[in-house]
Amino acid sequence: MSLNIKQGLFQFDFEDHHAILGVPLDADFNTIRKRYMLIARRLHPDSSKAESPADKKLATQILSKLANPAYSKLTNESTRAEHGVLLGMMSKRLVQEKDKVKLKSEAAQQLLKSHNLETDYKESVAKLGKQAYETLSQTLETIGQLSELNLVYLQRKESQGETVGKPASDKKTGKTATAGKKKAEESPTPQPVAAETKADAEKSAPSKIDNYCRRAENFIAGGDYDGAVNELKEGLKIQPKNSRAHGLLGQAYLKKNQATLAKVHINQALKLNPQEESALEAQKGLQKQIQKAAKEKENKSPIAAFFGSLLGGKKKK
Repeated sequence: MSLNIKQGLFQFDFEDHHAILGVPLDADFNTIRKRYMLIARRLHPDSSKAESPADKKLATQILSKLANPAYSKLTNESTRAEHGVLLGMMSKRLVQEKDKVKLKSEAAQQLLKSHNLETDYKESVAKLGKQAYETLSQTLETIGQLSELNLVYLQRKESQGETVGKPASDKKTGKTATAGKKKAEESPTPQPVAAETKADAEKSAPSKIDNYCRRAENFIAGGDYDGAVNELKEGLKIQPKNSRAHGLLGQAYLKKNQATLAKVHINQALKLNPQEESALEAQKGLQKQIQKAAKEKENKSPIAAFFGSLLGGKKKK
């Protein structure tokens, strides 16, 4: 099945990553991550509820060709910044070519006339985002509808003189926040170098470990559990007491059927943070494995157990 989408921004050969994940254009990293994890669980072969071979194949294709690339783009600082610039350029194009834009969905047509753009946009995206992956046969169509909402939002914001993806400007001077920051950095005022360096190091550690965790999540979603383990081990060298990394490592080991190692990292993650989502999720999976093993043991044939005990007794002699 082709994964081509022709609605919304896609009709301009623009890969609408926000529409694919079902999040608004100003979604922060945590929102993107949570949404992606829900989608990954829905589509991944190990957790997908798809019954027919065709649906399973479609789920795998959507995960690998749409969801994974979208998540990678929006959670990497450089590629996300580049995407923001492209959104700004697209906004201007949409205003210039507004007569060429055709809207198919009712939600987009209503948003075009809305008197409360921000609220109605967020609510519409949230509603469609929840529906996007419930029925795989309608997923691409729903993504197209989400992209139409993004198209209308970009067009209307640009018409109001607010370019989405453009750095915020200082209202008084018209200079960007980035320019102001650069000027402050160039100030000759002496700074406590040693203390500042230490603070910067403390701030950079979480961001570095986050990058390892994001890549590990992609590996887990794609079924590359060894890749996830390697990423997380490297990340824990930087920040050994990171609960998220330990929780994800627990998930990866669980997928590799290495329950003992999984339990070690799950317990470590929960010790560091009792509310760590990745660890709580892995803990549930571990409990299911334990229950399944216990049930299989209970259902073991009595005759096999009897002969097993005889053979065992004979060996002892």
